[in-house]
Amino acid sequence: MFKAILIDKHDDSQRVSLETLDDSRLPEGDVTVRVECSTLNYKDALAITGKGPVVRTFPMVPGIDLAGTVESSTAEAYQPGDAVLLNGWGVGETHWGGLAEKARLDSRWLIPHPSAFSARQSMAIGTAGYTAMLAVMALERQGVTPDQGEVLVTGANGGVGSYAIALLSRLGYRVVASTGRPEETDYLEGLGAREVIDRKTLSEPGRPLAKERWAGAIDSVGSHTLANVLAATRYGGTVAACGLAQGMDLPSSVAPFILRGVTLAGIDSVMRPYEDRVEAWRRLGELLAPEQLDAITRTIALDEAIDTAGELLAGRVRGRVVVDMAR
Repeated sequence: MFKAILIDKHDDSQRVSLETLDDSRLPEGDVTVRVECSTLNYKDALAITGKGPVVRTFPMVPGIDLAGTVESSTAEAYQPGDAVLLNGWGVGETHWGGLAEKARLDSRWLIPHPSAFSARQSMAIGTAGYTAMLAVMALERQGVTPDQGEVLVTGANGGVGSYAIALLSRLGYRVVASTGRPEETDYLEGLGAREVIDRKTLSEPGRPLAKERWAGAIDSVGSHTLANVLAATRYGGTVAACGLAQGMDLPSSVAPFILRGVTLAGIDSVMRPYEDRVEAWRRLGELLAPEQLDAITRTIALDEAIDTAGELLAGRVRGRVVVDMAR
């Protein structure tokens, strides 16, 4: 038996509860993992509250991240006792996820748990930090270097934004953070932001081209914000897009691309190849210090996840939420 957050749907009405389930309820897979820690991401909060069409099949256990120990395996790559990590692959959407004490998974979705981190620390990073690392790597591949000028991070108070600031700062970039919560300036500066600006300066409709400012940017907001970021990106700069907090639309023009040679790099973390995942986590191990993880993280028990999901969507959660199955 194991405990899990279970989302079910009856007559178009969604119900979510903490349940004790028999192991026979676990879905198909060649590896069973005893989950030590999971996370509560924005996508998980949408799934739990029913405020976004995240869950594709019911019943569903949410949780797009997990870290734990292999309990049983028919896969050659993993043996009982191995420490493993998972981010994405539709887990928590089409396949039961990490907000449970156990998970049964496809071994191809797993990577060995990075030795630089404990289970709690890797989940403090989770998909948010992993996505931020992929975005930083995209800027690096496109030749954006610290000496070229300011790099903007939008959605700065969120998980991706928090980690993007910390990683870029550690690499020597001058980071400008855009946020709707100016009262969090001390927090953002503590992560490494050199300047904090109000998101209102970017969130309204703007011109196709604006004064050049950003050598690069990491955007988790989309819509008018992304359009304005592109419009103010310097010649040859790169914007890594990895979120849609403001919207899926992009009310922009081709001007930044054909007149300034700006690159818009899309960042997918869900279906990323094994090699990219391992490399991103290796870089995270090199760049992140434990004290940074503590500053970004709040830890809760599994039975607190449902209420915390509402807080997260209401914008009352700073940084990352780790769900510790032992609490």
